[in-house]
Amino acid sequence: MKYFKKFFLILFLGVIFCSLFGCSTKANRGSKLKTWMQESKELRILCTTAQIGDIVQEIGGERTKTWVLIQGDLDPHSYELVKGDDEKIFFADLIFYNGLHLEHGASLSALLHSSPKSIALGDIVAKKYPEKILKRGEVDDPHIWMDISIWALIIDPILDNLIDMDPEGASYYQDRALSLKEQMFQAHLSIKNKLGALPSERRYLMTSHDAFRYFTKSYLSDDGEMDWQKRFAAPEGLAPDGQLSPVDIQRMIDYLRTYQVHVLFPESNVSRDSIKKIASSGVEMGIEIRVCHETLYGDSMSGLSYLEMMEKNGEIVARNL
Repeated sequence: MKYFKKFFLILFLGVIFCSLFGCSTKANRGSKLKTWMQESKELRILCTTAQIGDIVQEIGGERTKTWVLIQGDLDPHSYELVKGDDEKIFFADLIFYNGLHLEHGASLSALLHSSPKSIALGDIVAKKYPEKILKRGEVDDPHIWMDISIWALIIDPILDNLIDMDPEGASYYQDRALSLKEQMFQAHLSIKNKLGALPSERRYLMTSHDAFRYFTKSYLSDDGEMDWQKRFAAPEGLAPDGQLSPVDIQRMIDYLRTYQVHVLFPESNVSRDSIKKIASSGVEMGIEIRVCHETLYGDSMSGLSYLEMMEKNGEIVARNL
């Protein structure tokens, strides 16, 4: 009997310890997230990508709680809703997304287009400044964040929507938005000057997929140049799929030869298989070519802030071209 009493005493203390100090499970963590979203006094903002989330948080500061739906190095082009996303969407006061058909996963796209809380920032920019949107064929290129001067255009619609939801914070949001615009302007000029200092014949870029067309047009082309398209090539299209045909490989080899490109740049969240195939084929054909050991950041920021991502892209490209 004495041993039974000791056993039950230990069991009882164990239960108390777990309840107080967190024998947590995924369910408990999900419950905590739900409670946090329900009880948060700040504006609750859901952003599809980290690039948007960083800008929103810079403007919203302490008056907002911002979280990102597409985490880490996941592909925003094909992202589908997973368990727990519905709670984030339900409790959010506002949902900011890129638009321009970036988030075209069926489940996410359907929800974004049906929710009255959703704001497509890229679509707003395209409507106001259609001349700034690049196209591939008839399709809009959604990667507008790759040109800081264009990405800065999302600040005003974010600001307007935050003020609509929280008029008392208007001056707070306006001051932070103005400061952010200045930071972005300075970063844009810095990258432009750094890459513009390279000889024109070296300013040619090949990356994993078509995320760097805005980057090339803004930072690698000569001012006023109409044929900036020749300065950029990628084996995969606007949404990476990893499927290369012999024709695709030959097209890239021809580009490398024509413009004397000797380095290929991988991207942080895209498989290196495609550029490795191109590099291997090029070496076999006698072309001096290498895959850069540093990765560029296109669809994913990999934990960096937005301006850190862009500045690092500029540094890596300048160092390797």
